[in-house]
Amino acid sequence: MAKIRDLSINICGVKFPNPFLLSSSPVSNTAEMVARAFDKGWGGVAYKTIAHDRTRIIHPSPRMAPFNYENKSLVALQNVEQTSDRPMKDNWADIRWLKKHYPKQVLIVSIMGFSLDEWIDLARMGEDNGADMLELNFSCPHMTVEGAGMKVGQAMELIEKFTSAVKKTVNIPVIAKLTSNVTDITIPALYAQKGGADAITAINTVRALTEIGLDDFVPKPNIHGKGAMSGMSGPAIKPIGLKCVTELAQCDGLKIPIIGCGGAETWVDIAEYLMCGAAAIQVTTGIIHYGQRIVEDMAEGLSDWMDAKKFNNLQEIVGKSLVKTVGTDAFDLSRQGIAQFDLDKCIGCGQCYIVCQDAGGQGLGWDSEKRRPVPDDKQCLSCMICGMVCPVDAMVSYKYKPGKQEILPPVMG
Repeated sequence: MAKIRDLSINICGVKFPNPFLLSSSPVSNTAEMVARAFDKGWGGVAYKTIAHDRTRIIHPSPRMAPFNYENKSLVALQNVEQTSDRPMKDNWADIRWLKKHYPKQVLIVSIMGFSLDEWIDLARMGEDNGADMLELNFSCPHMTVEGAGMKVGQAMELIEKFTSAVKKTVNIPVIAKLTSNVTDITIPALYAQKGGADAITAINTVRALTEIGLDDFVPKPNIHGKGAMSGMSGPAIKPIGLKCVTELAQCDGLKIPIIGCGGAETWVDIAEYLMCGAAAIQVTTGIIHYGQRIVEDMAEGLSDWMDAKKFNNLQEIVGKSLVKTVGTDAFDLSRQGIAQFDLDKCIGCGQCYIVCQDAGGQGLGWDSEKRRPVPDDKQCLSCMICGMVCPVDAMVSYKYKPGKQEILPPVMG
């Protein structure tokens, strides 16, 4: 195995041994499972959200359903998971044990109150029981208790109010975990910062319906004949997570660190979140799919990539893509391209021609005798969908059109 470089990073004055964190979810439900994750190399945990016993959650059964697409399993996970259903005393005992036995790993305690007093009480207990940081769950999209989770994350005054109350109660850093189920995630982030938040976690699961049974007409997971709009996680939401992290990182008024969350399974996913501005990344569905062992590949892959790119430390990666992430009005429109083909590789399936005619620039003709596409350089829009559908990668690249660009209307008939 390759030597793993130092992947540590400092967030809010707390040293993380690496950016790989368990998210507040089923993968961080007990000390035993978190301890095994730490032994495998995970750098920290956002312990599964703790709420007061008087609002004790009873989870429905089943509580999860996979969304598989074509040959890929668990592209997304639909779930109605809520806060911890374990007694508070058991959770606090587990947190104390973890902090005693794993002092170098970062222990973030996620809490959710249902009143101002509960937020204050939970915050105090979290700090007293050894939390390095607190994460305020303003983001769960399907709490059965009204006025909790995402509903708070959509009410700006409550975000500021609860964050401020927690900050006045504790001396450890406070993280606001925000929902993507808003028009603009920078607005709740700024309210959280105004309330004193030291960092932001983005995002939680995305409110969605992934599948509805064709025989029983019930959204999944099917809970005794009923379904609900609930949280979707997994690789399918990574583009939303990257978008939200980037928006936060590019927000002029936001001056606090960001922890990314949503769909990360590989070191490439981790690197992308870092480049978008996240300082650490939380993971759930990747662990549900492949187990805690994925952290080994994450660490090795990220280390090798950093060596190849000559990055000295993790902080040099954070936000690396932001300067190249612009508004669409900033694109160079003076250069237009033309698709190029390696016709020796072409198998004559005609899929490129079909998609170009039906969904592209109608920039391909078809030689029916040779069964080969015939590019029309004047008509090609360089959308590249011909390459996306080619089963043998015969669309190899594109080149720029010389001279003044002119897009011609489609040829009819």
